[in-house]
Amino acid sequence: MKRVIGLIIGLSAASQPAAANSLLDWMNEHRPAQQQNQPADSAQLLTLEPGQTEMYPRLSPNGRFLMTLSSKGKQAWISRRYSENGDPANPVSDDDRALDSAGWLDDGHIYYLSERAGGLGLWEKISDGEAMQRRIQSLRGMITQPILLPDQSIIAVRLKSARRSNNTDHRISKAGTKESFNNWSFPGFQAEIVRFNSDGSEKVLSAGVNPALSPDGKWIAFSMATGRSMHLFRMHPDGSELIQLTDSRSEDVQPAWSRDGQWLLFTSNRSKPDLRHADGGQWDIWRIGTNGRNLTQLTSDSARDGAPSMGLDSKVYFHSDRKISKEQRARHQLSSGSVSGFHIWTISAPVESQSTTN
Repeated sequence: MKRVIGLIIGLSAASQPAAANSLLDWMNEHRPAQQQNQPADSAQLLTLEPGQTEMYPRLSPNGRFLMTLSSKGKQAWISRRYSENGDPANPVSDDDRALDSAGWLDDGHIYYLSERAGGLGLWEKISDGEAMQRRIQSLRGMITQPILLPDQSIIAVRLKSARRSNNTDHRISKAGTKESFNNWSFPGFQAEIVRFNSDGSEKVLSAGVNPALSPDGKWIAFSMATGRSMHLFRMHPDGSELIQLTDSRSEDVQPAWSRDGQWLLFTSNRSKPDLRHADGGQWDIWRIGTNGRNLTQLTSDSARDGAPSMGLDSKVYFHSDRKISKEQRARHQLSSGSVSGFHIWTISAPVESQSTTN
């Protein structure tokens, strides 16, 4: 396309300079806004501790705390941090299954997968890491990425072996490992989104991964593969009214809702896609209206940006393995020690409203 435009401009300039100017004026006037105004990335580093990484930020309902997957050396755990400055508040859990499954139940409690009672189940505990723990529901199968609904039913991703028809092993070797940027592809497995009702019954809702519940509880956003691409969809928690939101030769994954329910944040390599490699391309944070309109790029960096989460003030939290500058080290009072790997960053999303949202 660039060659065609260049040829048109070149021929016009050689024969009719005035016509070339008119053509350029017309192109500038009608160029899409997204190409005219590529986002100036003003992301700010939030967390930085020597030898440690922080990933998958999740804001508490009141926005005061941030839950992250932290790791140092061979150790990994779920930690609670202050969202204002990124300072650690307390470790929440070092349960192996919690690393890919922790979510906020309310401002003071979290839920997570665990095998602590001899079988897989969804549990809850106080977010300060202390006191008793309660099993919400026992589960079977290879389960990851659970969401607890208000009626105590669970929506989660279940992996089924593509090589064996009868597989009851619930262990997932990839999920929850430190530095695991890709939590949407599981080679050798088929991923399906399942609703586990509180009475023990279950229903397969759709193929897909990365489910996210809307603030009003009426919609589930998720990502589903179509060929080599991954697109965003939404549906009701009972699996009805399936709606496709994105359609591009790229991978659109890890959707997260804005606090007003009008927008979906997501991770995508659509600016520089590479569909041959699972982590290929340039990964940035994007935003799209829940009606499939107003696509906007929020971050732009050659590093891997992912796992967005929206705060109360339109601040977007995400993890990234961007390079840390000397100024950023000094700002976090670090003069020595390794700071490579993923850390939590923030960027402000444009404040806009949609005229039409279904």
